[in-house]
Amino acid sequence: MQFPRRLFLRLAAGVVALPAVSRIAWGEAFPSRQIRLIVPFPPGGPTDIVGRPYAQYLGEALKTTVIVDNRGGAGGSVGANAVAKAAPDGYTLLMATVGTNAINASLYKKLPYDAVNDFTPIAQVAAAPVALVVHPSLPVKNLAELVALAKKEPGKLNYGSAGNGSPGHLTAEMFKTAAGVNIRHVPYKGSAPAVTDLLAGQIQLMFDPLQSVLANVRGGNLRAIAVSSAARSPVAPEVPTIAESGYPGFESTAWWGVFAPAHLPDAEANALAAASEKIVNGKAFHDRLSPLGVVPTLRKLAAFGEFQRSEIAKWGKAVRDSGATIE
Repeated sequence: MQFPRRLFLRLAAGVVALPAVSRIAWGEAFPSRQIRLIVPFPPGGPTDIVGRPYAQYLGEALKTTVIVDNRGGAGGSVGANAVAKAAPDGYTLLMATVGTNAINASLYKKLPYDAVNDFTPIAQVAAAPVALVVHPSLPVKNLAELVALAKKEPGKLNYGSAGNGSPGHLTAEMFKTAAGVNIRHVPYKGSAPAVTDLLAGQIQLMFDPLQSVLANVRGGNLRAIAVSSAARSPVAPEVPTIAESGYPGFESTAWWGVFAPAHLPDAEANALAAASEKIVNGKAFHDRLSPLGVVPTLRKLAAFGEFQRSEIAKWGKAVRDSGATIE
């Protein structure tokens, strides 16, 4: 019996297409290639300090290579926008901060991304207080003396931060309002260059997450005046909180978390969240961060998304109350 040529060609084409159909239906195992973690600040700053060990342990957990891509600028918005515009395949991630994905939504009049709708929340991984540090030449030993000096010489003291919209910047603006002082903001593209200028005496003080200045405080190169958390830090118990130094109720905390672009498939999101949970609960991550004053802290997926929304509301009020705004 002869087999009709047209039917034969159809069946042959279907057989050839089967592997492709299978690949589409089942998908490639994730991850099948290198992952890029964008850190939206320069190397050496607090976000980099969290991002690099996370990238190392994420690579180990997923059995792939995770590279760190530092992209500083505009309070982290440059790097955050790069992730927002990336393909939602799990291979481009953001080591976000309270600035990039909470504060900036209210602080900037126009952002190139939507802090909620342009991202898939994966996991919060760490938190830390903001430290207020001064150059040793500044004749102040505590917060009361700093406030007195600032009021005596309004506008003469300069404070540095990791950039407009960073936790240090907004914490400083909140403090200026609470204390009624006039100190000038000098924004940098990340913590590392700001600390460099502070050590050189180009600026007199700085508000920044504790881990980026702790080594210099311990070495006597900088003097810590206060921390912004509700309780003192276990790694610097001698440093009082701003709240106990005359400003009850004052509290702000920096946090770091991982986001992917919006519309990331559930399978990839769940794989990244599970790996993040393993990292945050692991001894190695604790051993790298805890001595620096950073607390490994886990919130995953929907819970992290809910936390982000609450932070946007909280910091939005702080921005409005302080009057801070950036074009």
